[in-house]
Amino acid sequence: MHFPALSLALLTCAGTTLAAANTTRPYSTWMASSFLSKGQAINNHYVASVIHEGIQKAATLHNDSSLLAYASNAVSSIVSSNGTLKGWNSTFYTLDDIRIGNNMLYFWDAEGRKEKKYEIAAKGLREQLNRWPRTPSGGFWHRAPIYKNQMWLDGIYMADTFYATYVSYFEPTNITAWDDIALQFDLIEEHCRNHTSNLLQHGYSEDKAAVWADPVTGASPHVWDRAVGWYFVALVEVLQVYPADLPGYSRLHEYLTTLADGLKRAQDVSGGWWLVMDEPYPGMKGNYIESSATAMFTYAYLKGIRIGLLEASYKDVALKAWDLMLDDFVQYETNGTLSWTGTVEVGSLSGNATYEYYVGVKKALNDGKGAGPFMYAATEIELAQGL
Repeated sequence: MHFPALSLALLTCAGTTLAAANTTRPYSTWMASSFLSKGQAINNHYVASVIHEGIQKAATLHNDSSLLAYASNAVSSIVSSNGTLKGWNSTFYTLDDIRIGNNMLYFWDAEGRKEKKYEIAAKGLREQLNRWPRTPSGGFWHRAPIYKNQMWLDGIYMADTFYATYVSYFEPTNITAWDDIALQFDLIEEHCRNHTSNLLQHGYSEDKAAVWADPVTGASPHVWDRAVGWYFVALVEVLQVYPADLPGYSRLHEYLTTLADGLKRAQDVSGGWWLVMDEPYPGMKGNYIESSATAMFTYAYLKGIRIGLLEASYKDVALKAWDLMLDDFVQYETNGTLSWTGTVEVGSLSGNATYEYYVGVKKALNDGKGAGPFMYAATEIELAQGL
């Protein structure tokens, strides 16, 4: 297998001699197999779900039966035969726990829609959303009761990609559900969008009770890159299944194209994006180009272009970021495996949400929140080459 269109990107990565020597090896499966060689926990946590989706995407594209079987078995192992999702509490409300629904629906569909246990487990998650605590305007609380009346960009990805996919399969004519999905994005846009930069703050407090809440909008003070990354991916993936003839579709598409513009303008000359993205913080002491969001933005741009949601001109933005990732964030180990660097461990609105908080969080090696999205991005790069 040869990647002629990628050769320039690979060969111009200063210092990455292993990259230049392995231009025929797909980065998606290389990272997937490398990640598994380092060991990982199998559970219903959203990070494991993201990793398994990355492995599944890589395996499916390259017909790697071993990797695909691993991802399928990992997801199957946490859903009992009667449809009970291990580790899930139907009365505990945290949007992170909904993310596993995407994995279940993928394998239910890809494996012939025969596995009833996935239908049962997914229905449980869907019904939990019907009971979910909401803000006065109808937005899902990020977590109850600790984040009462708060919506975060992260939560849109965790819950609404599943919500939309489930409705597309089982309730395609449920206009109320489609409107509810669009409402979640509408509320984020109303409170968190900066119409000068076209970026979005990390989240908002509808009752403005949070210590960090803006007195007018309720928004948190900063644009945190990974939250924006989750949101950008969510827009692409929800629009992929959202009925184009419903009013919500055009709004969601506008949100996507507006963000695509803002991210293009916010891209650093290096090709990556800063951890804290709002002015004047890019380039400020303590801030840095962060890897997980760079991977997410790359993936969402490329997939958005491929499925006709974004203009092809954004390809240059994504390819510039791809080059940076191979040079700065992919670590080529002497044993032939890859590692992933530069991913911030966490970003939360549980505290005061100051600049000092965000830049003070440690970075982690081989963090699934970065390695998983890198696999996503790699499959899109490889798809673009017609493999």
